[in-house]
Amino acid sequence: MLKRLQMGLRAFMLVASKVWSCICYMFKKQYRALAQYQSVKYEIYPLSPVSRHRLSLVRRKILVLDLDETLIHSHHDAMVRPTVKPGTPPDFVLKVTIDKHPVRFFVHKRPHVDYFLDIVSQWYELVVFTASMEIYGAAVADKLDNGRGILRRRFYRQHCTAEHGSSYTKNLSSICDDLNRVFILDNSPGAYRDFPDNAIPIKSWFCDPLDVSLLSLLPVLDALRFTHDVRSVLSRNLHLHRLWDPPAFVQMKGVAGTPQSIYFPLVRTFNAFQNIDNNYYT
Repeated sequence: MLKRLQMGLRAFMLVASKVWSCICYMFKKQYRALAQYQSVKYEIYPLSPVSRHRLSLVRRKILVLDLDETLIHSHHDAMVRPTVKPGTPPDFVLKVTIDKHPVRFFVHKRPHVDYFLDIVSQWYELVVFTASMEIYGAAVADKLDNGRGILRRRFYRQHCTAEHGSSYTKNLSSICDDLNRVFILDNSPGAYRDFPDNAIPIKSWFCDPLDVSLLSLLPVLDALRFTHDVRSVLSRNLHLHRLWDPPAFVQMKGVAGTPQSIYFPLVRTFNAFQNIDNNYYT
């Protein structure tokens, strides 16, 4: 009798454990969905006649977007130490074949990335430039695009320049030979070391559901489209790129990412836009 009771108790505990795990999984998934909307959205107002005129005087600019740790974070089956807390549900799973071996990637989207892409696609031509393999990068870009046709132009590892063994740099002039109107958003300063005047740094993202980095950049990106030359603004942040040298950054990238204070000079720049390129506008 006692043995039956023990067996029944074990079975009950096993079922209860599975039910609790299921409840926790659903709660975390709903929490992540709600966290996407926990911040105030960036309001877009109709342009005034003066702003429309100013915008008509400049060419449409190109925003180049990195993928991993900028827009998304992923880990795969073979990772010994996943960077995401165990039990955190992915936004989607990719199944790709690499060197004849099937690999599953569990992909997590940075908070507000869908909203961010919706907004900036109205302001800029968007280009994906990732140092990842094409078979993986193309699948991620397809998921982010979600049939909207906003991420048509894509560059992958084969379009990068290999340096320092496992690091890659991205040549922005291969995307557009007019550097006045092209810039990149990337968490890795080493990737744009040849184009520091054409870059906006962003902290590396791994799993923080309350991250608002993409939302924080919208005021700057809204204003930057009015400039004649993006470098007239972005060159003001050169001191921030010196926070990393290639070897040190490789060591710290997976630990701390980019300091939050990196945004403050950019936000201050937004307030100074009235005085930029005045000769061009008048």
